[in-house]
Amino acid sequence: MSPAPWAGERVGPTVVLSAFDVLRYPQGGGHFSAYLQYVDGLRAQGCEVWWLERLAAAGDRAADERTAAALSERLGAAGLPGRLILYAGNREAERRWLTPGAEAEAVLARAELLLNFYYEIDPELLARFRRTALVDIDPGLLQLWMARGELRVAAHDLYFTTGETVGTPAARFPSGGLDWIHIRPPVSLERWPAAAAAPELGFTTVSSWSSEEWATDGAGEDWYLNSKRASFLEYLELPARVPVALELSLSIDESEGDDVALLERKGWSVRRASAMTATPAAYRSYVQRSAGEFSCAKPSCMRLQNAWVSDRTVCYLASGRPAVVQYTGPSSYLDGGLGVLRFSSPAEAARALAEVHARYAEHSAAARELAAEHFDARKVAAEILDAALSAGEPVGPGGASRSEDARPMRRDAAPSLAPKPASRAADAGS
Repeated sequence: MSPAPWAGERVGPTVVLSAFDVLRYPQGGGHFSAYLQYVDGLRAQGCEVWWLERLAAAGDRAADERTAAALSERLGAAGLPGRLILYAGNREAERRWLTPGAEAEAVLARAELLLNFYYEIDPELLARFRRTALVDIDPGLLQLWMARGELRVAAHDLYFTTGETVGTPAARFPSGGLDWIHIRPPVSLERWPAAAAAPELGFTTVSSWSSEEWATDGAGEDWYLNSKRASFLEYLELPARVPVALELSLSIDESEGDDVALLERKGWSVRRASAMTATPAAYRSYVQRSAGEFSCAKPSCMRLQNAWVSDRTVCYLASGRPAVVQYTGPSSYLDGGLGVLRFSSPAEAARALAEVHARYAEHSAAARELAAEHFDARKVAAEILDAALSAGEPVGPGGASRSEDARPMRRDAAPSLAPKPASRAADAGS
């Protein structure tokens, strides 16, 4: 890695992180935590970090201000006090700042980088930043949404992805002609130390369940329901075949009582995610009280072979809790046979859980080592900053790289493909 351009300076660059739907999903401690990993890594690299988010305004200014105050308090508790920039309205003509506008404008003007997770951010707002980087946390799906014109994504200066096969010959989806820079989902090793206590629970996960999200292979001919429910039901009989307890912490409601009853009859323990992971602290406690993670992935991950790994899984690993997760495609670092074991069938899942149970101490130590070697937030942040701030000058507003023609257009004909909060939230089952 080349020396960072800010090396030796007392204060590093100002980075604005544009988060997606934390405000609308306040009970999602894991969703919030996923962004905090990036914040922690950037701060460890000396950055001044600000949190930018759009609020779907309630139409009641007092209610909006209470929402802003609640998020500001949460950020303060997480180590980022007074660094919230909140706005309502997506387009320039509609936009109003819900935090001090003069401060927001000043931060946007001086920021060296926008790290953007909100795919549909307003192009005018995007153009205010000196340099912009999109972070793809829906690998394969995002590229298909863009290619099919389902999603309008303004042009950025750089494009990061957490999908290891994106833009490679192994991908089963288009790259969109973009140069995708591969990063790994980060975990803050300081926020997520190795758990000292013995596990209290069996193998757990935090997940969405049913959804109305449909996906396609890209040709538009083969459509399928892209829910975690579809994947987990293929492993319904697994608890009877393994020597460990299996527990699902699910985003469910009363309408899914029949599914819960079915799971429990088959030996699964089922909890409500909202009760177990409402805050980052509760989320961390639940993960670290577990023996490890057992989880399936959404069907799109297996069909697209995107080599996706969850930002939730890396929290288990950092905690020294091994992960047994579904195979999502070829990976250069997930298939060493220790710490993480991947499966493609119920028989493989049963063998993997038995193996981890039989050699638990060895797999536990390997899990932490994997997190430190491959997912350390400080390393991921350094890679992001090196790529974003060591590159050439960005093309300014109105230039070719940010032109209207560079943006895929969204069509109203297929609203089922639009990104949903559940598909991008750590404790909602991404």
